[in-house]
Amino acid sequence: MALQIGVHAPDFTLKSLTSEGLIDVTLSKNFGHKATVLLFFPLAFTDVCTAELCDVTAGLSAFTDLSADVIGISVDSPFAQNAWAQKEKIGIRLVSDLDKLTTRSYDVLFPALAGIGDTSARAAFVINKEGVIVYSEQTPSPKELPDFAKVKAALAENV
Repeated sequence: MALQIGVHAPDFTLKSLTSEGLIDVTLSKNFGHKATVLLFFPLAFTDVCTAELCDVTAGLSAFTDLSADVIGISVDSPFAQNAWAQKEKIGIRLVSDLDKLTTRSYDVLFPALAGIGDTSARAAFVINKEGVIVYSEQTPSPKELPDFAKVKAALAENV
């Protein structure tokens, strides 16, 4: 079960591939400055994940207008994530949790997805400026999307 509301969000530093090369993305750098939306997703290049992150990209202003940073997290390598983002024009920051430590710390590990191995479950967290989880949702199955109306409402309440 995903971490619950009221818990201090576990910090992480994960890799992201950008035009400048591999960079570190550290969650706690947002603390004291802006809210963060974490979107855990199972795998790049899959239909549901592509639809989710393309939809979020299309509506990114709904998050950035509230001064929120949106970060997508999967167990894919940063190189696969970058190729996928370029192919699908995904505009949110994607970070690689290849060792699954962050996925485990948020308690959203999905065991043996389609018999190919453990991945991140589909989950959404809103973390306020103080680093506290104010919204937490893990979908019942990887084929279901988070309730983005609730994500945005939680974000709006905690700006």
